[in-house]
Amino acid sequence: MKKSLMALGTALMLGGTASAQKVTFEEFDLDNGLHVVLHQDNSAPVVITSVMYHVGAKDEQPNRTGFAHFFEHLLFEGTKNIARGEWFKLVTANGGNNNANTTDDRTYYYEVFPSNNLELAIWMESERLMHPVINQIGVDTQNEVVKEEKRLRVDNQPYGNLIKAVKQNMFKVHPYKWTTIGEMEHLDAATLEEFQAFNKKFYVPNNAVLVIAGQFDKAQAKEWVKKYFSTIPKGAPVTRQKVEEAPITQEFKASWEDPNIQIPMLVASYRTPSMKSRDARVLDMISTYLSDGKSSKLYKKIVDDKKMALQIGAFNYSQEDYGMYLIYGLPMGENTTESILKEIDAEIVKMQTELISENDFQKLQNKFESNYVSNNASVEGIADNLATYYMLYGDINLINTEIDIYRSITREEIRDIAKKYLNSNQRMILDYVPAKDKAQN
Repeated sequence: MKKSLMALGTALMLGGTASAQKVTFEEFDLDNGLHVVLHQDNSAPVVITSVMYHVGAKDEQPNRTGFAHFFEHLLFEGTKNIARGEWFKLVTANGGNNNANTTDDRTYYYEVFPSNNLELAIWMESERLMHPVINQIGVDTQNEVVKEEKRLRVDNQPYGNLIKAVKQNMFKVHPYKWTTIGEMEHLDAATLEEFQAFNKKFYVPNNAVLVIAGQFDKAQAKEWVKKYFSTIPKGAPVTRQKVEEAPITQEFKASWEDPNIQIPMLVASYRTPSMKSRDARVLDMISTYLSDGKSSKLYKKIVDDKKMALQIGAFNYSQEDYGMYLIYGLPMGENTTESILKEIDAEIVKMQTELISENDFQKLQNKFESNYVSNNASVEGIADNLATYYMLYGDINLINTEIDIYRSITREEIRDIAKKYLNSNQRMILDYVPAKDKAQN
């Protein structure tokens, strides 16, 4: 997902800054297939060590969903040389912090340390890869942690199952049809051997990229990387079957009942191409034009002027294989989801038949210049971007050149891409409604 855009006022001052903010980096490979990226930044005495594995929810089996996210937790349990429960203590005792996150496409681990602890960080990540302890006590412990996370963030959260409801209807055969957090009964049913096999298959050096960013000596960093990572055996090649969805050619409807809500939500969802495509980037611009900020077209018209909705939004849910373009709204007062959809459709038709104004187009360009600068404003952000562009886009230098793609998008393209993907016969309409027993209370 694209990160939140900075204020427009800042963007107006960025013309020269964006051009000047080139990210420099060095790359090399170890014999075991691990790709290593070094980015030196001496502006602060900190260093980020991160590893991205090319494994996400889409790499799971239909009856064993949630594995990749589970491993995001499980691989903090301990290693051969880091006792169970000691990982976080070791990090904090040395002035650092760390975390991990999972998507449908990848899993990302990172540590932020004072720069004098780089060797410790490299060693810890090599331990996670080479010597993880995957035993029953760790699996049982993290199973409870994940269940609590699901209760907190999904099951008991208003509209918490929105993405699940959309994905399971938008994808018929592609593994994007299930959620990253997965189903708890799948994790309960899994054996220890299944978890160990998942680790052996995906958490291998030839399925990973190591990024070191911040203040460090390059020669020393290379020496430590080779010392701790080069002895890790190469894994079997990770092969993935390409799964293709049939195009949506007729509007269809679906529904979901949520006991945690009182106001129904309208969701219109369109299937879109891979985030690597130029079209996906144009759709990023379209979502910004439609709903980013209070001056955006949908918000101004439906929330501000007509006061038909409490909230309105549109976003391009970008992923490696396919994306989804979602438009949602919460009706207010006597208004219905149908009346909101009618107003949304009118604005989309306008985009499909007319060019957006020069003024709106300039605002879009300013916002994307701002987004580019803010994404690379911190060493943590740069480390994440380097890993992502290398692993998921296959072009690490996009960290410097993707902004040129956005700059080259024209008003005509915005019109044409809206016409190509945002048609009523290419979408699902989801009625996300209060549960019946809830509605009667």
